Amino acid sequence: MSALNLIDAIRLPFRKDKELYRVFHKMLGFYPRDIRIYQEALMHKSMLAQNKEGNRLNNERLEFLGDAILGAVVGEIVYHHFPRKREGFLTNTRSKIVQRETLGKLAAEIGLDKLVRRNEHNQTHNSYLAGNAFEALIGAIYLDRGYGQCKSFVKKRILKRLIDIDKLAYKEVNFKSKLLEWCQKHKVTLEYVLLEETKDEDGSPLFNSKVVINGHECARGKGYSKKESHQKASRNALHRLKHDHKLHDEIVNCKHVSD
Repeated sequence: MSALNLIDAIRLPFRKDKELYRVFHKMLGFYPRDIRIYQEALMHKSMLAQNKEGNRLNNERLEFLGDAILGAVVGEIVYHHFPRKREGFLTNTRSKIVQRETLGKLAAEIGLDKLVRRNEHNQTHNSYLAGNAFEALIGAIYLDRGYGQCKSFVKKRILKRLIDIDKLAYKEVNFKSKLLEWCQKHKVTLEYVLLEETKDEDGSPLFNSKVVINGHECARGKGYSKKESHQKASRNALHRLKHDHKLHDEIVNCKHVSD
């Protein structure tokens, strides 16, 4: 046990929320310094909570921060883990680790999903709720302990114990299938439109396609086959749907407008 953890352990009996401190210590491997940040990371917006100043209190801001920090941490780890791989391989590997489905499973593995506070009437899919909370947790760790502790947590508690990074890196992900599942779940239409067919510098055919969901253009993708362009457009669409909450809500809440 480090000196700092030893000091935190000595202070534990005098903490007001000592049980929550113990839960986080078991999950993270260290005691939080400011427990309030971690409590905020567990607060879903459906709770409609407010702080003393009357401002909304939920984990969306921490989720935003955690998403950026997690991307940087995983990117650095992947970069050093695969010293001979090119940018495309590294990007795909990072995407597989930080995608919503993976984060949802990781949140369940460490018991984070059970701690999230939300309105019982909220209809948010569990994997999304848990995945968002995982990102918020990373944001809380960063504010409480800094980048180094975030990296240590992801490397030692997540990648070393819960993810086989080599196996995951070489696993083929069908982004088109995942996007189709998302559209079926939300009962919205999905269409792929070929924008143009050109040739690259070597004369090989190059396809540019776009994804249209419920009448909204979500993303585009280029590839050396229509299938590859659809896969890349689907990957970009899934990424945008995860981060662009306005677009997500517009698609889910509106009826399809036919051409």
